[in-house]
Amino acid sequence: MESTEQIRIDKWLWAVRVYKTRQLATDACRTGKVNIARVKVKPSRVVKIGDVIIARTHALRRTVKALAVTDKRIGPKLVAEYLEDLTPESEIAEARERRERSAWVGEAGKGRPTKKDRRAVERFFTS
Repeated sequence: MESTEQIRIDKWLWAVRVYKTRQLATDACRTGKVNIARVKVKPSRVVKIGDVIIARTHALRRTVKALAVTDKRIGPKLVAEYLEDLTPESEIAEARERRERSAWVGEAGKGRPTKKDRRAVERFFTS
C-alpha cells in the first residue's frame, strides 16, 4: 500500500474507483455531491485515514471509509485495501431497482424500435 501524506479528495475518489474519471470526481465535489462529516467539500480537501466520505454517483449514494491514501489509480482487486464500503444494502437495492425500472427491454442487436413496435407497446400499456 502506498501511503502519500496529503492527497486531494477528487484525486483519491478517482484513484479508488468511486468515480470513473478525475473530472467527474472534481465536478461532484464542486456541485456538493461529496461530503465528509456531513460537510460539503471542495476538490482540494485533503483526505485523512479514517474519514467517512459520502459520494453521490448517478442514482447511488456511496458511503466509504478511507483506510489508506494513494494518488495512483489502483486495480479493482486492490480497492478493498484503500477503502471500506459502508453503503447500506438498502441503498444498493434501491438503486438497482431504479435502474431496472428505467431500462427499456428489447431484443439484443435489433436496434431502434420501429413504428410497428412502438404501436404494439402503446397498445400493451393502454389495454
